[in-house]
Amino acid sequence: MPRIYLVTGATGFVGSHVAEALAARGDRVRTLAREGSDTGLLGRLGAAVVRGDLTDADAVKRAADGAEVVIHCGAKVGDWGPVDDYRKVNVEGLRHLLDAVLDKPLDRFVLVSTLGVYEARHHSGTDETEPLPASHIDGYTQSKVEAERLALQYHRKQRVPVTILRPGFVYGPRDRSVLPRIAARLRERSVIYIARGRYALNTTYVGNLVDAILLAVDSPAAVGEVFNVTDGEFVTKRMFFEAVAAGIGAPRPKGSVPVWLARFIANWRESVFRKKSKPHPPRATQAQLKFAGLNLDFSIAKARTRLGYAPRVGFGDGMKAALDWYNGQEQS
Repeated sequence: MPRIYLVTGATGFVGSHVAEALAARGDRVRTLAREGSDTGLLGRLGAAVVRGDLTDADAVKRAADGAEVVIHCGAKVGDWGPVDDYRKVNVEGLRHLLDAVLDKPLDRFVLVSTLGVYEARHHSGTDETEPLPASHIDGYTQSKVEAERLALQYHRKQRVPVTILRPGFVYGPRDRSVLPRIAARLRERSVIYIARGRYALNTTYVGNLVDAILLAVDSPAAVGEVFNVTDGEFVTKRMFFEAVAAGIGAPRPKGSVPVWLARFIANWRESVFRKKSKPHPPRATQAQLKFAGLNLDFSIAKARTRLGYAPRVGFGDGMKAALDWYNGQEQS
């Protein structure tokens, strides 16, 4: 019998793919969407839309009423701005959602987090036993650490059937944020490799992430657990940037700086921008250093063994799908 799923963030990148997969298998989808947001795809999927946002406890309660499964993809993302702005959505908004399902018959509450919660350092095979830092490099990752702790607290004390997934860099069709920015910087020739681009990028194709989410919903072994989710491939930064450059017809990046110099520049520019209270980030930030310069290799052994997760789409095919969609948007 079809279940009722509340999918937050369903007007966005990951959430729209989750809603689409659920509708395809015959489940009933409901979402919370801000006033004025584009819900055209959701309408075509037959999803029910409750207008409001995560900061509105009453709207959250209406959206959660009767839901049997919650898949929480909604979040405030970014690498700049006051941490309290991120907490308002990513922590307090999550609290509204958790409170809304207390003492209700709920099969699963899947929180989509991020591998960014781990310390901003080189990683090689890091797994879920790694403790998370108390403080982080930006408001987004700080708030996501706090969100994970809140969700697990509700599991332990209130018996909410929580599962946390930590994807890496998510790419694929409908990415209207990261890929367009990278493409623009490649076209203007402002991308420079860090450490010659030899370190790993924690790529996670959006379809693989959706598979992991559905496994987390359906597996009893997932309750109370945290899982890393990637494509399971060693993809270097150079491989990634060259694939994007080739796909959009842009020149490949040239030149390289060492990690220590990139870190110095990022710290310096962030300090200058904060002193001037700039509303936007500098070109070089600690978050960008992590993305482009640190080795981000994480183990997905737990997801493989406990969930039966097996990435279906490799980096080559996933990037082709992402670029085909992006190029189609550019031409339309």
